[in-house]
Amino acid sequence: MKFLIVSCFLCFSFFSFTQHEILNPIASFPSKKEVKTRSTCSIDSTFIYSSDTLSLPFLDEFSKNHFQKYEGDYLYPNVTQEKFYKLTDMAGVRLANNLRFTSQQTMRKIINTDELTVVDEIFPTQNIKVADFCFYPVAYTTTAVYPPYIIYDTINFVNDPDTIWLIDVDFFQDSAVQFFATLNDKNSYWLDSKAQHNYTNAVNPWTLGVVTFDGTNENGKPYLFNSFSNDYNDYLTSKPINLANNSPSDSLYFSFLYQSKGFNDEPEPNDSLILEFFAPQFNQWFHIWSISGAPLHDFKKVHIKITDTKFFRETFQFRFKNFGSPSGSLDQFHIDYVQLRPFSGYQDTLFKDFALVYPMTTILKDFTFVPWEHFKNNPTGKTTDKFKVTLRNASNVPENYQNGNLNISNNGSVEADINFFGQNLANGDNNYLANTLYASEHDISSFYDFNSSLDGDFQEFDLTFNATAQFTNLSVNDSVSFKQRFYDFYAYDDGTAEAAYGPNGAQARLAYKFTAYENDSLIGVKFRFVPSVNDVSNKLFLLTVWDDNNGKPGNEIYQDEFIFPRQPSYQFDDSLGFTNYYLANFQRLPINGTFYVGWRQIDQISLNVGFDWNNNQSDKIFYSVNNGVTWSNSLFEGSLLIRPIFSTNLNANLIVNEIKKEEKIFLIFPNPVQDRFYIKNNDLNYQGIELFDIQGKLIYVSSENEYEIDASNLNKGIYIIKDKASGITKKIVKN
Repeated sequence: MKFLIVSCFLCFSFFSFTQHEILNPIASFPSKKEVKTRSTCSIDSTFIYSSDTLSLPFLDEFSKNHFQKYEGDYLYPNVTQEKFYKLTDMAGVRLANNLRFTSQQTMRKIINTDELTVVDEIFPTQNIKVADFCFYPVAYTTTAVYPPYIIYDTINFVNDPDTIWLIDVDFFQDSAVQFFATLNDKNSYWLDSKAQHNYTNAVNPWTLGVVTFDGTNENGKPYLFNSFSNDYNDYLTSKPINLANNSPSDSLYFSFLYQSKGFNDEPEPNDSLILEFFAPQFNQWFHIWSISGAPLHDFKKVHIKITDTKFFRETFQFRFKNFGSPSGSLDQFHIDYVQLRPFSGYQDTLFKDFALVYPMTTILKDFTFVPWEHFKNNPTGKTTDKFKVTLRNASNVPENYQNGNLNISNNGSVEADINFFGQNLANGDNNYLANTLYASEHDISSFYDFNSSLDGDFQEFDLTFNATAQFTNLSVNDSVSFKQRFYDFYAYDDGTAEAAYGPNGAQARLAYKFTAYENDSLIGVKFRFVPSVNDVSNKLFLLTVWDDNNGKPGNEIYQDEFIFPRQPSYQFDDSLGFTNYYLANFQRLPINGTFYVGWRQIDQISLNVGFDWNNNQSDKIFYSVNNGVTWSNSLFEGSLLIRPIFSTNLNANLIVNEIKKEEKIFLIFPNPVQDRFYIKNNDLNYQGIELFDIQGKLIYVSSENEYEIDASNLNKGIYIIKDKASGITKKIVKN
């Protein structure tokens, strides 16, 4: 049997210890690129997939991503297609391309100028079939139509009748091609990916990786901004599973773990996580289990015996879904360790495993990323003495430990192989105690320093940590691999954002503290801005750098001119969400020792830079709401996704390329302007411009076809123009 899948806040404060510092939920988990079709409602060029079927036992503990990837291409050999026409006759034969019809009555108007009369002879209707291209299978509706013209016939004159054609007609010929492909990937367990697979959102999960349910879709966008009511949002649907050879006597049990909130937003009592089973012969989903929102708690077990015979079919499925706010990354639930297995029992609620709990991102002492040129000139003492390992013994009895191991290599050549004594991993216990989480820290600095003699502008080191127990368990999550990267910037964060941070207040300042390994030139800052329930990408800020004043931001050593402000930009591509903001005129700013990077914002609202809960650098986060007179430390324990960029060989040509790109895409002339100015945009995706006054107030939005802008009513002064497609901003002066 084939199984078909069609692939086609209001201001909300997440946490706020004071009115000046805001931590918002994020509204974006980028996972897929959007696919644009030529119609907002058309099956044209979309795929329908026939799913393969899985067998028992089913187990996903989410240490790997097992979401089905839909990478169909119409040129693939196993892809078939079917073409549908919008208009056919009653026998289903396509109508000619030049035929047009209307749903309004048309007629022959017979005009008698002698008698001053007009008689309308309504044309007879013609029945045709009209396709609905919004859905597959394509349905045709019988529709009565008229010819798309009106004939004026003056009987007192010998000239031919006049025919007036209707400009806008309702029905014209069109077509849509539907493609078909068959999935065959036993390593993919899930048909949809609206929920997010991740390693950092849950608190003390049982294994590496969880799936998070919230109010954002698979493209990382809220289902509905500023919604005041709940709805069903994320779905996680299994592939069909063959249960036809099983029966209730097989003691078939479905089990999983779940947690409310995690590091994210707490679901309220009217929010819920829901489990449903699919009965193929009824073509219907049945409610099996649900739980209401609650404060943060440890992962809880659910263990359900399947006894209803309607589920013992060859295309059985199950799915999770959540009910909550569709306005963003809100009302989170997390699931882990989903399994479906026969010959279990009511007492068999164990998830007997030994696993690493969190990924590892760095073995550097102070940072997660460092410019390679800075490191290789100052390599001593840079390796961490607090390498954190978090393990869980999920057995119900104490289990013997074994030694752990960290392997480090560069370009295939082993740099180090470091052993960790098992008793140290178990914090001195003689065994791993039953159902216990072990977090330990280890000094690597006495064993290894990265090889600073390696040539090149950047380096990447491959690291793999292994820790195993002696009892039989799932080995896939006993090890974790990661890369230690050295590029051209400093970072404290791991690249993931669990929340959105920023000071709250007009003219507020945010400053992030760094101490460079050596004196050098700062050329810019990477920011990862994350959408929260409010879109702030049209707000303005001034990129700012401060020197140090006894451990707090001191003098401003750089700030954007007020006529050259910046705006938050959301990125969903290979930049991993970061946007590079270079200093004005691409200048190089000398840096000596400790410095601070951040912004001076214009408006009251928080600008929502990414906040990483998993790396605590709160002592380096400062904000001011009184024009920089006094500074306060953040009360939130985490790090910001802000990364200062230094001048290295990596970016030697980057600045020139940036200038050429901006000049090529977006031009304004004349400038200064008196009555009118013109837009020249060489980007095929031009969507118009937004015009702001110097205070950041939006005063005009143009259409995508508007290249000539009337400025005659503008007061004299300076204005900011933003290209909506590229995000590039320009200043213009009105005389």
